Amino acid sequence: MLDLLFRGGNMLAILGWLALAAAPLLPRHKARLRTAAGLAVPLLFAAAYLGLVGVSWGAAQGGYGSIAAVRALFDSPGMLVAGWLHYLAFDLFVGGWIAREGERAGLPHLLLLPCFVLTFLFGPIGLLAFALLRAGFGRRAPGLVAEA
Repeated sequence: MLDLLFRGGNMLAILGWLALAAAPLLPRHKARLRTAAGLAVPLLFAAAYLGLVGVSWGAAQGGYGSIAAVRALFDSPGMLVAGWLHYLAFDLFVGGWIAREGERAGLPHLLLLPCFVLTFLFGPIGLLAFALLRAGFGRRAPGLVAEA
């Protein structure tokens, strides 16, 4: 079952990222695609995460107090898959935010695509790339780039 959750989560995340990338090509469905990819799928991952943590936490060793404790925590297959879903959920949620903020700022969608890829693969690096892109266009992201 854990392997199915892992593979299914990966496939659903990829579909979500593709939906964010393609949404502007389908103007009538753009808002629904962004909501599905940037909110509904991350919430689904959150629910699966809650379930996995609920059934795996008691049997898992480790915790968050040291790198060794975190390593021990992720030695539990259930907690490892839960952790992976955690990453998928937050990265896709950030991708949805990047799509909305990029459009609001008037950034060309093609320039957001590398930010999506970087966020999918490297999380915070994609967020940083978007912040730099946004700053390079002379607009500041509220709460992301300090006001002068």
